[in-house]
Amino acid sequence: MSIEIYSTELPDVKIIKPRRHIDSRGFFSETYNKKALAEVGIDLDFVQDNHSLSVEKGVVRGLHYQTRPFAQDKLVRVIRGSILDVAVDLRKSSPTFGRHVSARLSAEDWNQILVPIGFAHGFCTLEPNTEVIYKVTNYYAPDHDRGLYWNDPQLGIQWPVSPDQALLSEKDKHFPQLSELLDLF
Repeated sequence: MSIEIYSTELPDVKIIKPRRHIDSRGFFSETYNKKALAEVGIDLDFVQDNHSLSVEKGVVRGLHYQTRPFAQDKLVRVIRGSILDVAVDLRKSSPTFGRHVSARLSAEDWNQILVPIGFAHGFCTLEPNTEVIYKVTNYYAPDHDRGLYWNDPQLGIQWPVSPDQALLSEKDKHFPQLSELLDLF
């Protein structure tokens, strides 16, 4: 697996770009290779794959995280369409607590984002029929499933959709703001 790793404004969040081998038939790509990632310092044990389809442009999913002992690292990629992906640092002892990083992920660009434990994660679809696949390092645990309000003014996230046009689940509409969170990480 040939990969490129890019740093973001939050050092623990990484952009990963696997190589695509393109010829007249199409392409081939190793989208995940544990050994190759470990060689560049990303040594995680992914245990579950998740797949979402968002039919409309402007769907916001998140900002989600799980608490310990079921906290999750996530490796996110888009297989159809595009998203604005967001990670928010929830580690109160971190110098970047409350800061976020965003990145455009798309099937065309073939990039991925690694969101480590201690970060809330979410995204907004930039086009209809967008499919997102992500690997996680812990199983879904409903009793540890939490969220952060997606449009908390304190976060300053520049979402590509207005609050009155964003399509959210009922659960995501009622998450607490950053100032209301406990010290979880």
